[in-house]
Amino acid sequence: MAGHQTPRQKMIGVMYLVLTALLALNVSKDVLNAFSVVNDSILLTNENFARKLKGTYTNFEKDYYLNQIEVGPFWNKAKEAKLLSAQMIEYIENLRDELISKTERIPLDSARKIPLLKLQKKDDYTSPTNFLIGSPEDRSHGRSGELKKKIIEYRENMLNLIDPKYRDQMKLGLETEGEYFDASGQKQVWEIHYFYDIPLAADIPILNKFITEVYNAELEVVNGLLYEISADDFKYDRIEAKVLPKTNYLFTGDKYEAEVIVAAYDNSQSPNVYLMRGVDSLPVSRKDQATLISSRNGRINLSFPALSAGQEKYAGFVIVRNSSGNENTYHFSSEYVVAQPSLTVSATNMNVLYMGVNNPLSLSVSGVPGENIYPTISCGTLKPNPGKDGWIATVPVGCKQATIEVSIRLNGGMKRMGSENFRVKKLPDPIPYIANKKEGFVSRDILIAAGNIIPRMPDDFEFDYSFQIISFKMTMQRGFNVNHYDSQSSKLTEEMIKQIRNTNRGQGIIFEEIVARGPDGADRILSPLIITIN
Repeated sequence: MAGHQTPRQKMIGVMYLVLTALLALNVSKDVLNAFSVVNDSILLTNENFARKLKGTYTNFEKDYYLNQIEVGPFWNKAKEAKLLSAQMIEYIENLRDELISKTERIPLDSARKIPLLKLQKKDDYTSPTNFLIGSPEDRSHGRSGELKKKIIEYRENMLNLIDPKYRDQMKLGLETEGEYFDASGQKQVWEIHYFYDIPLAADIPILNKFITEVYNAELEVVNGLLYEISADDFKYDRIEAKVLPKTNYLFTGDKYEAEVIVAAYDNSQSPNVYLMRGVDSLPVSRKDQATLISSRNGRINLSFPALSAGQEKYAGFVIVRNSSGNENTYHFSSEYVVAQPSLTVSATNMNVLYMGVNNPLSLSVSGVPGENIYPTISCGTLKPNPGKDGWIATVPVGCKQATIEVSIRLNGGMKRMGSENFRVKKLPDPIPYIANKKEGFVSRDILIAAGNIIPRMPDDFEFDYSFQIISFKMTMQRGFNVNHYDSQSSKLTEEMIKQIRNTNRGQGIIFEEIVARGPDGADRILSPLIITIN
């Protein structure tokens, strides 16, 4: 076999050279019996391979149960490699036993049990040649041709279990397309080289040698799959202990809790960090809207000014290159509370409450546990935010100002701490956008690809309220005719798309009578959206 060989494959090659050298001698009974010694050595090698594979599979399975999501796909491939190899070994063993049965003229069950040393026709090469070759001119009737096809199929199936970028590293053996020569230097095909005019005593260790190569291929593939699991892992050169407190702000009577973890990072790599404040999560698709944070020596430091009291949250992701040069993305999110040293009652985003919707409030009194704080509102209702910290204020239509007053339970009695006034406003109208435009030029293809009108709250509006477009009208002028097309959703209709496709550069399109339904259940007509085709 050409190319670099593993130590196991070199050992297999040496065994075959020994067989070839013995065949070159006058085949006496002593020489034939010597094949038994070689065969016993090959069988012992196969037993060692089987034990080593068993241990490898055991460790592989342990890794699978520790991390089923990451290891699962590779473990499934390893089990497939095990099945393919077992089937291939069973085929070769059956072929070997049939050869013994035909040559010795004994039942197949007896052929499976008899050792090579006790065979009566060890020197018979005619029967094995007829069984395995047929004739040198036409090998289609011999079983060696079928064996060759099985080996080629097995080898291809095993290689297909390995990622293409790692296949060149696999040294499976079981080559069938190399150059083979007889003693006089004449070229031979694989079948003739291994099985033509070869006595039974040599055929048996040759077939067992193929079993050895199957074990070798199986071990090579399974180890390759284990390598693939960690090949793209992030490599690090620094490890530090980190303390992650559940909170750095405590009231009297609270308990400080923290988690200590071991953090690993690469001192030579400065990853890209994208961050956005005021969100629970940041998908990669919003990367252009996020802030790029600089990092140094593998460390990322965040710094936010605490300008107003209340709950703050942020989210982002870190992009790190692994050892293969590919980028891995790691998401993170967190939140914190900004509190004044005295009474603090503040809306999460601004000192305004909106009619008809849930308004989140952050409310705290320094040194007082949350369960001892009792707020009231002068107009509307105020209740704890279910499943979250803070409160929800709801004010009805017609309320122009709301006052939130806070009392605390102290020493068995109630103590008034103060109050805070809030302006009450109607939710502002969202601004309609299409193709990320609220006006101006846009191409036909981009307009059609966008496909629907999206309502967005004004840039200075901090609450996370959403409107739904329920209908709109598209108006276009062609010549002296003004045409209107209606949609009963936020999406362009098929007719609208057809008309847009037939527009010319400079053609104006007006989206008007845009009806949006707000979180308060009320419908509003939004300002028109005017687009020009470029």
